[in-house]
Amino acid sequence: MGKKVAVLTSGGDAPGMNPCIRACVRFGLYKGLEMYGVRRGYQGLIDDDIFLMNSRSVSDIVQRGGTFLKTARCEDFKTVEGINKAVANLKKYGITDVIAIGGDGTFRGGKAMADNSDISVIGIPGTIDNDLAYTDFTLGFDTSVNTVLWAINSLRDTMGSHDRCSLLEVMGRRCGDIALYAGICGGAEYILVPEVPYDLDAIADSLKKAHERGKTSNMIIFAEGAGNKDEICAYLKEKTGVKITTTTLGHIQRGGSPTMQDRILANKFAERAIELIMLGATNRVIGTRDNRIIDENISEALEMSGKFDKKLYKLAEIMSL
Repeated sequence: MGKKVAVLTSGGDAPGMNPCIRACVRFGLYKGLEMYGVRRGYQGLIDDDIFLMNSRSVSDIVQRGGTFLKTARCEDFKTVEGINKAVANLKKYGITDVIAIGGDGTFRGGKAMADNSDISVIGIPGTIDNDLAYTDFTLGFDTSVNTVLWAINSLRDTMGSHDRCSLLEVMGRRCGDIALYAGICGGAEYILVPEVPYDLDAIADSLKKAHERGKTSNMIIFAEGAGNKDEICAYLKEKTGVKITTTTLGHIQRGGSPTMQDRILANKFAERAIELIMLGATNRVIGTRDNRIIDENISEALEMSGKFDKKLYKLAEIMSL
């Protein structure tokens, strides 16, 4: 056998992680690598929860959301002692390379381990938030947006029946991509995101005018980092007299069977990760840009900013008129 490679998932789970694990293992075996799994991310490295995987280890997971390797957040891995323990456990198995699937925290942890040892680390972006600026899309984002679209369609039915306005809160931390993409695809009248200032008086005026035109149901998509939804609803009701029903999807957005898009990305990301390992690379992260699979230096990738698509946001505003 060739190199020994460990695969882990860390941070929040995302649909597409399981197909990615499967692709890493099977493509790695095809390339003559010995593949290991790590349960519960960096905590599993510290706890020595590491096991050998073969092709059958990843059977019947391509259609499943979440991560069969499980995931956890690990404060101990932020310490030198924690990293040293993790590295010692990897070396017990002769493991030289780690594929870490997760978000920015996962990448920072992997970089710290690579910088303080001879373990090579390759990162694959797995987060529904799509909040990594270096890549157009992350694993789990497409599935999450489709989950939000299902919610929008369901809410439209009941809001239309009762002549109500609905505010749907979606995830994304400080990134408004889920709200933007779901909002434009779902025909939302208003999309509130952290990246773009909004005028509540203008929204109130628009709601009143829409009501005067006979439009009695409206949809507001609200990204969780865009303010306080309760205060917004109270203000709009005071200004318009319109009752606004709120719905928070919460963690339902992180589950569900991965979409075709996420499964394809998972396989392409895994292929590039294994290729980089074969080349002896480290501190690289995989991504997609302009429909091409790319890889970047992890430090440079984490420093990038300014990803939000304001042109698409403007188009969403025009479509809602």
